[in-house]
Amino acid sequence: MYQSSYSETLDAGSDTARQRERDAIQRSIALMEAAETAGVPSREAIDGVLFTRRLWGVLIDDLVDNSNDLPDALRADLISIGLWIMRECEFIRTERSRNFRGIIDVSKIIAEGLG
Repeated sequence: MYQSSYSETLDAGSDTARQRERDAIQRSIALMEAAETAGVPSREAIDGVLFTRRLWGVLIDDLVDNSNDLPDALRADLISIGLWIMRECEFIRTERSRNFRGIIDVSKIIAEGLG
């Protein structure tokens, strides 16, 4: 009985973490959609890019940690996606791109995978 309760607690912790990650990505999507509507340059673009870059910085830090339980190939793929998103955000910030839609679409796919 003790083992069962412990494993249920671990599962609940994992579910909570995934929900937090999904919520953060959903927030990023909402900010980037507002930025897409407002265009570059705008306060919305600055807010969306800043939040999204910080979010992916945190996610990548977690993904490179050896204690992360995801399979190595999936971790590598997510790191690559995160680096692409961060690069696209930098291009938007420096007004070399207006590719909000690409970031939004990829982020939606990631969020769906979490839920």
